[in-house]
Amino acid sequence: MAKTGLFNLERHFAFYGAYHSNPINIAIHTLFVWPIFLTAILILYFTPSLFNLPPIEVSLPGNSNLVLILNLGFLGTLLYAVFYVCLDARAGSLAALLCFVCWVVSSYLANLMGFSLAWKVVLAAQLVCWTGQFIGHGVFEKRAPALLDNLSQALLMAPFFVLLEVISEQNFQLFVYFFSCWVTKDRYIATVGFCRLYKPFLVTNHTQGSTLQFKQR
Repeated sequence: MAKTGLFNLERHFAFYGAYHSNPINIAIHTLFVWPIFLTAILILYFTPSLFNLPPIEVSLPGNSNLVLILNLGFLGTLLYAVFYVCLDARAGSLAALLCFVCWVVSSYLANLMGFSLAWKVVLAAQLVCWTGQFIGHGVFEKRAPALLDNLSQALLMAPFFVLLEVISEQNFQLFVYFFSCWVTKDRYIATVGFCRLYKPFLVTNHTQGSTLQFKQR
């Protein structure tokens, strides 16, 4: 059964994909989106533990320890991971794994640098990555970023979107149908554009009050 609302994968990509069609802009996002996520989690490492939960200490080679704190950084990672798995079990599981890898790596870097250095590194990384993406939109896409129209949806979908782009380039047969749609008083009009997504689908375009039907081959 098709998912609706918050967990409707096709509609999320209809929105996000409409802002990312230029290959150079997509490449820029592929390079910069996950570092934005990682460095955001990194700075949240310095927030207090939730409900005074004890930290998790992991011994590393060289007589050093990795301290994982169950704080806002962990909570943000968990929310992203659960959201992606709900969108799609298989591709979402890979995205969730990458989210937790970012959490562990950012925790290690935070332990290594300390707050006095970490906030400077995070600030520089965020400035470089966001500037690169705005250049991608302004110079190559020639369209304002998706976050200007829907900030929460754009931030949620960006890591998953670029992951699928990378996977599709590796011939994993991920295909997407990006569609834009609008509603008039008496009919539902949908325009369908072919792109890459998780599985091959057949698309039927209905115009008299119905919705797009996605059927697996």
